[in-house]
Amino acid sequence: MPSHLFDPFGRRIDYLRVSVTDRCNFRCVYCMPEEGFPCTPKDEHLTNEEFRRLLRVAASLGVRKVRFTGGEPLLRKDLPDLVAEARTAGIEDLSVTTNGHLLTEMAGPLAKAGLSRVNVSVDTLRSDRFQAIARRGSLDAVLEGIREALRVGIGPVKVNCVALKGMNDDEAADFAAWTLREPVHVRFIEVMPMRWNLDEGPTQETIGAPGLLQVHQSQGGMLSDAEMRRRYVSSEETKAVIEERFGPMEPAAILTNGPARTFRLAGALGTVGFISQISNDFCSGCNRLRLTHDGFLRPCLMSDGELDLRAPMRAGATEEELRDLFRHVVAHKPERHYLHEGQRVVGRGMSQIGG
Repeated sequence: MPSHLFDPFGRRIDYLRVSVTDRCNFRCVYCMPEEGFPCTPKDEHLTNEEFRRLLRVAASLGVRKVRFTGGEPLLRKDLPDLVAEARTAGIEDLSVTTNGHLLTEMAGPLAKAGLSRVNVSVDTLRSDRFQAIARRGSLDAVLEGIREALRVGIGPVKVNCVALKGMNDDEAADFAAWTLREPVHVRFIEVMPMRWNLDEGPTQETIGAPGLLQVHQSQGGMLSDAEMRRRYVSSEETKAVIEERFGPMEPAAILTNGPARTFRLAGALGTVGFISQISNDFCSGCNRLRLTHDGFLRPCLMSDGELDLRAPMRAGATEEELRDLFRHVVAHKPERHYLHEGQRVVGRGMSQIGG
């Protein structure tokens, strides 16, 4: 029987987000610079067997939910093999977050491998804006990928939209209207600058987890934190725009334990949700860890602290020694993010963590 992981604040940790690559075929303006980030050398990536081994270790510690992320995870053509291995290891809830551009060809193999559901990032329903925001790919290809996921029975299909003032915030009602036509579950996400306050504030070392820790220097070139602050749209603002057009929405339940507050338009096939990590953070219920593509385990997205699992594995660590490393990271999980207090996250970019 698996043991269970509890952090110092009594939260049970049963969810692992696994970044399988730092490569991406899009260049979304809030995530990556136009030229992209330097890619990690191949020999520093976890191998398939190393991913499999860590999935088995996680399952033995009571992890029951795994989400595969990137970069863009569908760039790995062997992703169905990892999904199948996670299912064999005892992971019950398997999902992927993707930009959807390759989903048409990958949905079928992922469904056969045991994928439970999929989240697709779509920040606009207008082709011209799609090119301005994603700077790569095709909106038509993404929408076709969503239709294919629905056709092969992966579900629920969630659509993640990062709300940005002056870029796509006038499309909120159009996204909500989509749920009237198809069984998609739209989630509006507040943009999350890695540094929220302009003023200097405490670093992660003064508020978080001492002793983990290797810190990677940040790289710029995308929308600056100041620009993202200017483009911030709260969930309440987005909700008000939708209800101005459609009237009040009723609270709705969807059979996943994600952080969204979920509602439904009258007669809708899908739902509308709001992920409010800035205006109403969900840290108190956080149940997740993050594994990077190169084998570092992180207790929190907004934490520079991370522990190297790759080196011990390659040095011959036993399964119990790897479990102890998981326990160590959980023991240093911070209570919450401290963006409003001026926390400065100086580590990896979102695409390198698997946001």
